Amino acid sequence: MEKLNLTKEWDKVFAKSDKVLHDKITFHNRYGITLAADLYKPKNSKGRLPAIAVCGPFGAVKEQASGLYAQTMAEHGFLTVAFDPSFTGESGGQPRYVASPDINTEDFCAAVDYLSCRDDVDPDKIGIIGICGWGGMAINAAAMDTRIKVTVASTMYDMTRVNAKGYFDAADSEEARYNTKNALNTQRILDYKNGKYELGGGVVDPLPADAPFFVKDYYDYYKTKRGYHIRSLNSNGGWNKTSALSFINMPILAYSNEIKSAVLIMHGEKAHSCYFSKDAFKNLKGNNKELLIIPNAVHTDLYDKTDVIPFDKLEDFFKRNFASE
Repeated sequence: MEKLNLTKEWDKVFAKSDKVLHDKITFHNRYGITLAADLYKPKNSKGRLPAIAVCGPFGAVKEQASGLYAQTMAEHGFLTVAFDPSFTGESGGQPRYVASPDINTEDFCAAVDYLSCRDDVDPDKIGIIGICGWGGMAINAAAMDTRIKVTVASTMYDMTRVNAKGYFDAADSEEARYNTKNALNTQRILDYKNGKYELGGGVVDPLPADAPFFVKDYYDYYKTKRGYHIRSLNSNGGWNKTSALSFINMPILAYSNEIKSAVLIMHGEKAHSCYFSKDAFKNLKGNNKELLIIPNAVHTDLYDKTDVIPFDKLEDFFKRNFASE
């Protein structure tokens, strides 16, 4: 497996907790890609603990929102890992900054592999948290991985839907999709000729005066001291443009209506992504599925605002549903 160079110093956008132990770890997925992760464990804990793997948002790294979620949930009694997806951050995989609905779903399942083999983890009490674009990946993983007992999707995005139909489904037509695919395939030729991949997506910079509110919201998080991180794709230009091709043609969330394990989908009342969350929730069946709407919260409030993110409710949801298994 690929040997990674992991940063040794604390370089998160959030403060280090004195209530948990922290370690840098690696694990690999079924494609042979080595993933980098931060492991958080409650101090003075004993025996096998319930465990949670965390990832997201799309284009972010474990030093941002996913690490904050993981560290805070460790304060609530869980062993947690926040990992960088394949091709991103400190994780391996070439070329860099590629995204894939298949491989990135597999990344969650690989984290479950790793946690299941730890002596301090209860393999029957493993859950996942996906934030933003990785909220959709988390539900996708839960739809195929029966080892995942509890899933939380925070301010969820369906990356396949937004690539195929545009924001708010504004480009949902055969003609619009053809034009997008044609442009991306033209880009493939340019990339091959140039020997490098052009990056796209990410957060616009400088911010246009007439930018929609949700673009301003992302800018406030990724392009300011609030959430900026040097390894974050959204802080520094975006991901491989042609990654969008696989998202257009390989939709996630198939058979999510058959998920038997517990799922909690939450979003802010004012989050622009709420249409993804609401539609995904409508497709879920069973009495262990919940939709939690956070009053007055916008999308990125659920990235890092600890006075807004309902961690006590997340703890209760995980522990209640782990106990019911």
